[in-house]
Amino acid sequence: RKALPDLVQRFEATMSAVAGANLRKMFGYPAAFAANGHMFTGLHEDRWVIRLPDDARAELAGAGGVPFEPMPGRPMREYLVLPAAVLDDAAMLQTWLDRSLIYTEGLPTKAKKR
Repeated sequence: RKALPDLVQRFEATMSAVAGANLRKMFGYPAAFAANGHMFTGLHEDRWVIRLPDDARAELAGAGGVPFEPMPGRPMREYLVLPAAVLDDAAMLQTWLDRSLIYTEGLPTKAKKR
């Protein structure tokens, strides 16, 4: 399924204001990558997903975030689906995006594919 057009527009508008975010596609959906080549957030179908460290994932899970599974039974490690309460609050969304980017920027640089 394609991403919802209004969600794509919101993603693009939100991410264009995030310094250090490189926008491109992942799985055919809009995604944002840190300078080290790692994805830190993106869309998949009707969901907005985010990469977080263990403690932040536990915190977001307590607020309604659920593990991201692009295919049933195949969760992507470190990623959660953002709950509606976060998506409906621009300041809260920005806080989670900032936390995700900071965490992702701390990962080793991703090796380039040959």
